[in-house]
Amino acid sequence: MLKIQMEESEVEKIDEIPCTSNSSLEDHTRDHGFFGYVGIEAVLDQMRHKAMKTGFEFNVMVVGQSGLGKSTLMNTLFKSKVSRKSCTPDYEEKIHKTVHLQSVSHVIEEKGVKMKLTIIDTPGFGDQINNENCWDPIEKYINVQYEEYLKEELSINRKRRIPDTRVHCCVYFLPPSGHWLRPIDVEFMKRLGKIVNIVPVIAKADTLTIEERLEFRDRIKRDLEAYEISVYPQKEYDQDVEDQILNDKIREKIPFAVVGTDKEHQVNGNKILGRKTKWGIIEVENVAHCEFSDLRDLLIRSHLQDLKDITHNIHYETYRVRRLNEIKMNGIGLSPLMLVNSGSEKDDAGNHV
Repeated sequence: MLKIQMEESEVEKIDEIPCTSNSSLEDHTRDHGFFGYVGIEAVLDQMRHKAMKTGFEFNVMVVGQSGLGKSTLMNTLFKSKVSRKSCTPDYEEKIHKTVHLQSVSHVIEEKGVKMKLTIIDTPGFGDQINNENCWDPIEKYINVQYEEYLKEELSINRKRRIPDTRVHCCVYFLPPSGHWLRPIDVEFMKRLGKIVNIVPVIAKADTLTIEERLEFRDRIKRDLEAYEISVYPQKEYDQDVEDQILNDKIREKIPFAVVGTDKEHQVNGNKILGRKTKWGIIEVENVAHCEFSDLRDLLIRSHLQDLKDITHNIHYETYRVRRLNEIKMNGIGLSPLMLVNSGSEKDDAGNHV
């Protein structure tokens, strides 16, 4: 409303000015203070100060069969021992009979900015002979986080800042087979791509030659298109031409061929993260060796906030609308208590099963 009133008043004042020249019009408006400093830009400093003071959350889920380097890659991404395996004393790798989700949270601080990072691991996924419906516990976990957030939103005495445990990104690890997507890959990404941002990666890409890697990526891209699988960044969510240009470059490289390691080596007098082989050192952050840097830039440096925005505005909103419609159809009216009771009854039923 303020903007509209300002525009109208400007039009009235301009009508009173004799139509002489552009320069005289500029002089007139400058004399009346139209181009004086207001201080609107200071809101950016306010937002930055508040963000640095309160911090923010980022929740990443890693999915893939055992032995693909999920924990190592997470440690490499955040240059800290953030994975569940790294944080568990006397950790022993074992094959789970079912998919068992586990999460670990850390508060990471860099240059005064605090981030609560949560890594959700999915041990047992894809490790069985019969992997039918192994994605169900993962799908349920994601929806439970949406349900908890919805309960807090509709609570009468809700918190000023609702804890955000929703999964903002799911990094899906593809084995470096060099063939096509497996049925389990297709089914998982097709189902979960509707409720979470999926970023597929080719794990342990150093086991493939450059030619094999490119050919494998082309095959995966054809499969993604053929099976209509939605992966991040989705074309339909590009906001403008600038976003489209940037995201098109990212889409060309998906799935990212990555290598992870937490060991440093000396190369030409410099310490670099890399894997030492009998042929030499594979530099993790060297774009000529792998695409780890592209994945890091996507998840952290360029698209972290966009991942959170799409989670909230698209995936969570879709879940929210569906749940509220279900409650409205099953009951008379709508109340926070009804939603809480509905959710608890649903959880109890699941526990009995």
